Amino acid sequence: MKNRIKTYIQTLLLLIIAIFTTTAQVQESSIPHLRKQGNATQLIVEGKPFLILGGELGNSTFTSLENMAPVWPKLKALNLNTVLAPVYWELLEPEEGKFEFQLLDDLLKEARKNELKVVLLWFGSWKNSMSSHAPSWVKTNQEKFPRAKDDNGISQELLSPFSSANLNADRAAFKALMLHLKEFDSKEQTVIMVQPENEIGMLPAARDHSKEANLKFEMAVPQALITYMQKHKENLVPELYSAWEQQGFKTKGNWEELFGKGDHTDEFFMAWYFSEFTNAVITAGKDAYALPMFVNAALNYKGRKPGEYPSAGPLPHLMDIWKAAGSKIDFMAPDFYNPDFKYWNDLYVRQGDPLFIPEHRYDNTIAGKAAFAIGHYEAIGFSPFAIESAENPENQPLSKMYNLLRQLTPILMANQGQNKIEGVLLDKENEGNVITLGDYEFTFNHSYKLGWEDAAKNENWDMAGALIVQTGAHEFYIAGNGIYVTFKNLKNPDLHVGILKVDEGVFENDTWKTIRHLNGDQTHQGRHLRIFKEDYKIQRLELYNYK
Repeated sequence: MKNRIKTYIQTLLLLIIAIFTTTAQVQESSIPHLRKQGNATQLIVEGKPFLILGGELGNSTFTSLENMAPVWPKLKALNLNTVLAPVYWELLEPEEGKFEFQLLDDLLKEARKNELKVVLLWFGSWKNSMSSHAPSWVKTNQEKFPRAKDDNGISQELLSPFSSANLNADRAAFKALMLHLKEFDSKEQTVIMVQPENEIGMLPAARDHSKEANLKFEMAVPQALITYMQKHKENLVPELYSAWEQQGFKTKGNWEELFGKGDHTDEFFMAWYFSEFTNAVITAGKDAYALPMFVNAALNYKGRKPGEYPSAGPLPHLMDIWKAAGSKIDFMAPDFYNPDFKYWNDLYVRQGDPLFIPEHRYDNTIAGKAAFAIGHYEAIGFSPFAIESAENPENQPLSKMYNLLRQLTPILMANQGQNKIEGVLLDKENEGNVITLGDYEFTFNHSYKLGWEDAAKNENWDMAGALIVQTGAHEFYIAGNGIYVTFKNLKNPDLHVGILKVDEGVFENDTWKTIRHLNGDQTHQGRHLRIFKEDYKIQRLELYNYK
């Protein structure tokens, strides 16, 4: 009898443990998280793939309910589904160990009322390289919370990543934030991702020259980095590979012994310790509430040397170092204030990483770039900066493009990662984009008005963009503006391709509704599909082949 009772109790205990474990796993998987589908990475929110049609607020906009009151209607008019908003260490922890969450809670409640998700940007130790958002009790106690120093030994407005006190303070504050979010928001899931720190980088020197940094610089390169480089040797970014190769692929020694002398080695060194610091902050945050977390970079302009830009941040030529030190970082993301959109994005995805554009200058290119990023790169999302600055938001090109992308989201999410989606970006210097989907080749050019002057010759031509998704062997949806599209049979050049049907329409409750059947002049008698520059449309296309 005693053995039976003992066995019963053991079984009951195992059952209870299994129930709690399963419940924890369900709760963990039900919060926002990243998931692979084919070769694409998707953000899963409330159990479904979520496409971020975002906008980032100006740095000081999210500081009061009163200041945000006129902003919410603008965000809705722009067809956003997500707002990227800072949370400020100096306001969150005005006194050491004392946290104030009321403002954040009130603002999240307003986001919920406006049916907007939020990506929180933690302005902690670094924002645009500087430590401007650190609390006053950190800024005024330099002995405890030391600054980085330039090569002349002059302290900068920049907390040193080599200080354990700096790390412990930031880590504690971020963990408190994530614990609060778990308690306040895990049910509603208003906050769907978090960006710890902002545009980390070293200025005006390539590395920190504080006493602690100098000691680290003379020490052996961390074994974790060497192990990573050995494991990924054939796929390292060329800048790191080349520097290591020139030193004979050494596996022991300090930073200069492994990578040579120069600013590039200073930047490698700083990248490791910036990433290590950030990874420790993220680890503490995820231990509290494991939302997806990414880091962003201020892109350097071509030709500039480390220290002439915010160096050592999560930039493409440093991605391997950031990955080696930052195992808890989900991905790295570029901020755009230069025109080389495709060039930089190609660098960010060259190792198979996902793409998210958290910040882009608000200009006349963003609508086309949103379509291109989501079509060509199958990006997690897109987000222009200072989104509240848009005038007449309902008439903005971005609003019109986001409207199309919002309608197409279910089809896009269902087909991501399966080589069924592409995107194009068109400007005056970039015509004849050729893409292939299924058995067909598509050539995208600027839209023409037959018998009238080519709109692309207009000196004020705005960048146009479009995406295409294949939903059947011969069926495609094309959305965007400023395009005309011609077709070829990719597998059999002896066959001609004709338009079986083109319909212009909308998705209502995820169901396609034809508004206008296009033929004759609208398709140039079956020669092409066309959407004018001023229009933002979705067209459903069916092709056929004939001899």
